[in-house]
Formats: sequence, C-alpha cells, structure tokens
Amino acid sequence: MAQRLARAKRKIKAARIPYRVPEDHELPDRLRPVLAVVYLIFNAGLTSRAEPSLCREGIRLARILATLMPDEPEVAGLLALLLLTESRRSSRTRADGSLVVLGEQDRTRWDRALIEEGQEIVRACLRRNQPGAYQLQAAINAVHADASGVEETDWSQIVALYDQLFALAPTPVVALNRAIAIGELQGPSAALALVDELDLDNYHPFHATRADLLWRLGRHSEAKAAYERAAALAPTEAERDFLRLGGRSTTSKPPSLDETQGGSEAQLPTDEFGRRELS
Repeated sequence: MAQRLARAKRKIKAARIPYRVPEDHELPDRLRPVLAVVYLIFNAGLTSRAEPSLCREGIRLARILATLMPDEPEVAGLLALLLLTESRRSSRTRADGSLVVLGEQDRTRWDRALIEEGQEIVRACLRRNQPGAYQLQAAINAVHADASGVEETDWSQIVALYDQLFALAPTPVVALNRAIAIGELQGPSAALALVDELDLDNYHPFHATRADLLWRLGRHSEAKAAYERAAALAPTEAERDFLRLGGRSTTSKPPSLDETQGGSEAQLPTDEFGRRELS
C-alpha cells in the first residue's frame, strides 16, 4: 500500500495535477468512483475479522456524503445498503470464525436499529423514483430484512428488483444473483440453466452456486467437483473450509450464492457487482 501511495504521489507531481476542492458542477462526474471506493472500504472490513473498523469507516464516510449531497439518490442508496449489510455482520460468523449461512443466522441478533434506518432510507429512495444500482441493492437487502425467516422471504419481489438491477447493470455477477432468486421461485433446474450461460469460471461464487443447484438436483458427484473448484478459488480460509465441507456449516443445506458470495458487488475486481451479496 505504501508503495502504491508513493507511486500515486509521483504521478500527481509529474502530471502537475492540482490539489483543489472540485467545483459543484464537477461533483456528479466524480461521484461514482467515490461511492465505489467507500463500498470497497466497507467490504474490506466485511471480509476480514481483523478489520471490522473498516465497516464502521465505510458507514461514516457514506454518512458524510449523504450530508454533503442530500439530493443524490445513489448516495442515499449506498448508505442504506451499508447499514442493512452491517446489521447482519455479528451473525455471519461463529466464535471459531466459521461461516453461518443466511438460513441459519440468528435473526434476533440482527441490529434492528440499523435495519430500521436503512429501510427508512430505502423508502425515501422509492418515493424519489430515480432508481440506481446501489438503491436497488439496498432494496433487495431490505426485503430480506423484512422476513422473519428464510421461508417468509418475498422472492417474487427480489426477482423483480434484480430484473431492474440487471437492466441498469447487465453484468455476469448480477445475472448470477438474479438466477439464484429465480431458482427460489422456479426451482434449481431453471436457475442452473441460467447459471450455465455465464462466463465466470474464475469466480468462486459461480462454482459454489452451481454446486448448490447440482446438489439440489441430485447430481452429487458434479456438485462435489463444483464445491472443490469453488474452494480452490475462495479468498478466505473460512470460505475454503465451508466449501470443502460441501457448503455446510453444521446441518445446513449446501449454500447458494447469497450465502457465500464475495460484493459487491464489491471487492470490485472488474465491475461493481462482485461483493458478498446477501450473507
């Protein structure tokens, strides 16, 4: 990191880029990369048990942006998304660091104050009717937060939101998430047909998703191979252990993308939609 900062400073000096506060009319063009960086900061904390302060820092920065730019709906959407994701963080892992899938999380441990704040922001975004990617992701998380359990989740609404998100951001990762939601409504065969159309061979949630769907279809040997491929690509030891166990934490069913993916849709290696989506 120190070397990257040093190189950036040299580049700025060589190019004689002035250090100044942007004019108001310049802010909209600069907003998207700023939001992406804030999102990356938050997700860096989400994926590392050693750096939870990064989640708090991401939320702090998002709040500052929302104060400075109250008329930007995507700023509000990002803040809502971070709050709703943060509300579940304490229930995502056990004391030994192992993952807890969405269906097994103790929802009484979810932070209701953060959920209520995030949902209120989502409702304000809906009233504005200027949908954007962060707002739609926040709305998806709000639907999950509404459900008292996985069985009560309104998957029809989630599919409709993913349809809107895919129209705005037609990336393979969004398509993968959308396929999972469709699978909850139409079954694993429908989801697998959509997933197998995607070119995401080096993306571990793709293989984790295929493994889950194959297992549910009774194609266990193929599922095992997909789990092994996902584990080989997974970035953290907790995820690798989880996937080596066939996507089971204790008595859980094999995971879907919602439970193992790593955000946005984040970590943003190629686009803005490769994060830990719904875990």
